[in-house]
Amino acid sequence: MNVNVLKSKMALHGETVKCLAEHLGIAYQTCSRKVNGAVDFNQTEISKIKHRYGLTDEEFAQIFAKDVKI
Repeated sequence: MNVNVLKSKMALHGETVKCLAEHLGIAYQTCSRKVNGAVDFNQTEISKIKHRYGLTDEEFAQIFAKDVKI
């Protein structure tokens, strides 16, 4: 996962880890570990993030390419 691109998208939308955690329905600490790359997002969370930030296919690939199972 490309942590920097994800964090930049979050910042562009004025979002914090707390906001994202609430949207994903996970604990703040868990979300923080995922955003910082220590733990992987699951496929459902990845899909929710794509839609939440309106990621293009290119942006999506930049962030999650190696994490997405096709």
